[in-house]
Amino acid sequence: MNQHLTRTERSAPARQFTVLLSPTRRGARLARLLTTAHLSDWGLPVEPAAHIVAELAANAAVHGRVPGRDFRLGLAVHRDELLRIEVTGTRGEQLPVASAPSADAESGRGLLIVEALADRWGTVTGPVPRKTVWAELDLVPRPLHRVAETTTRWTASR
Repeated sequence: MNQHLTRTERSAPARQFTVLLSPTRRGARLARLLTTAHLSDWGLPVEPAAHIVAELAANAAVHGRVPGRDFRLGLAVHRDELLRIEVTGTRGEQLPVASAPSADAESGRGLLIVEALADRWGTVTGPVPRKTVWAELDLVPRPLHRVAETTTRWTASR
């Protein structure tokens, strides 16, 4: 007798979305609208994720634009505990840095906003010429002792 065993694996997130968009203001606006639609469909809070996407997509359109190459927006929910946002562009040689602009500057605050809204954020380079800027939002509140440990480690590393 030949028996078939079935094994279910959950290595991939149950809810994920990826799309290529033009590195323009219209593409950045569409990234925010698509994020809002997908998070609503998934029953997740729209803010602050939509605002983070708007900032990262605007950066991809302004600073990461290469004629003829799109940027990629990725959303993934992991174990119903974490939302990961990724924006991948084609200017890997320019890594973003969150820094305070001058008081009268009209731009330059996007990554400061991302840093304030996200639980974690960072960059990943490659494959050449790409770079991905990611942000994570905890969907489940963390116990206070874990928040204090993370804050202590973050403060000590600065």
